[in-house]
Amino acid sequence: MKALEFVNLAKKFGDFTAFKNMNFSVEKGEIHALLGENGAGKSTLMNTLFGLYTPTSGHIKISDQEVKINSPLDAFRLKIGMVHQHFMLIPTMTVIQNILLGSERMNVFGAIDYKADRSKLEELSATYNLNINLDQKIEDISVGMQQRVEILKILFKDANILIFDEPTAVLTPQEIKDFEKILFRLKADQKSILLITHKLKEIKNVADRCTIIRKGEYIETVDVKSTTELELASKMVGRSVDFHLEKTPVLSTENIFEIRNLKVKDKKGLCKLNDLSLELKKGEIYGLAGVDGNGQRELAEAIYGLTPIEGGHIFLNGFELTNITPEKTHQNKISMIPEDRHKTGLVLDYSLEENFILHDRRQLPFSKKGLLQFKAIKEHAKKLIARFDIRPTDETQLAQNLSGGNQQKIILAREIEHTPELLIAVQPTRGLDVGAIEVVHKELLKLKAQGKTVLLISFELDEILALSDRIGIIFNGSISKSLTGPDFDRKLIGLYMTGQMKT
Repeated sequence: MKALEFVNLAKKFGDFTAFKNMNFSVEKGEIHALLGENGAGKSTLMNTLFGLYTPTSGHIKISDQEVKINSPLDAFRLKIGMVHQHFMLIPTMTVIQNILLGSERMNVFGAIDYKADRSKLEELSATYNLNINLDQKIEDISVGMQQRVEILKILFKDANILIFDEPTAVLTPQEIKDFEKILFRLKADQKSILLITHKLKEIKNVADRCTIIRKGEYIETVDVKSTTELELASKMVGRSVDFHLEKTPVLSTENIFEIRNLKVKDKKGLCKLNDLSLELKKGEIYGLAGVDGNGQRELAEAIYGLTPIEGGHIFLNGFELTNITPEKTHQNKISMIPEDRHKTGLVLDYSLEENFILHDRRQLPFSKKGLLQFKAIKEHAKKLIARFDIRPTDETQLAQNLSGGNQQKIILAREIEHTPELLIAVQPTRGLDVGAIEVVHKELLKLKAQGKTVLLISFELDEILALSDRIGIIFNGSISKSLTGPDFDRKLIGLYMTGQMKT
């Protein structure tokens, strides 16, 4: 039975066509994946289903009945719920306050009464093994748990059609396994699930069918079981994709970068890095593997000068760079792809061309005698847009108008173009499609071949294994083990990551 059907659906923003020719359906109790390149129109299509946009033409059917969805309120009324890529939660409020926000009940004294809905929330949490503490503040729980809160929020509204936009982009491997179990439990209850993801392995693991969207147009819907990952990748980008990576050997035994006994505390005064020491060689990719929350973010920010260092030292080419400003760090040829592209990677209200020169806006050729050189800025932007296939190609577009994957490409382009001696790459392919991942991986290998050094911090263990010459496992703020390739033992790495094995 069809739970949902798109009939010739299209959406335009002025002269720009976000998507067109959408003709496919989702069955009741089906996990249906949406696959497409960054900027293909997947999120815009789902935001239209959720009522954030109104379609330009065509229509939507729910249980074979044509419906009008002009707002999220209409979507909720039709039992459609959406978990967005960037969670819609208020950090300083508790879980239960976030879920009931706007629909709170009052007691006879005129005060908010959460008791009436608490039992239903606790029952839903237990049914779907969400294990949520309703009284914790959002700012005190992990990203994976925040996602569970979003799921509980839409289940509380009795959603039968659930939309997930890049749901595993910020999850650890164990959290991804837990999330997949939740999906299967929802499917068993005859919920219909729309899953936007770039992860082909994830699609093969959980999806029944997959719809391919390319450049805003419906291509085809395929049965996942009878399709390979390589076939899915080729259908998505419209060309063959090469998953094979040619790694050159590390040509030098010289240590270019060194950290000695680094100590860093968070804003609450808790120790996040504890006597961490690390040496990186010239022309190597050093992969840092670990479960999220073991100090990866603090390490990257401490190196770049975004977090104060309590103790220890940082050296590049023998020069100490401890506790210097981000501007001086950049001048010393260290670049960083940050974990949070919105908070520390981009100025969303700036155009593409402005974001490309954030570091160098006072330098030639972009500035001369205190005046911006607009021709040079535009030419620089056009070059990077073409090289990294950023869409749309208009350099005057605001960064906030681009898809998450294309926003990530802006940062990648800017930081790699700097040709740093050391590139700190934190989740560099987060939210990217396989075609873009292929480009990024080859760019990182190109830096390595040029004798540059890459500190790769990623929760994608496959990415760490594919690119790294050495792998360090970070646990409780220290490097618990360092392994040398090319053959890495995945199971052993997993044991070190979870602290089940210690040196």
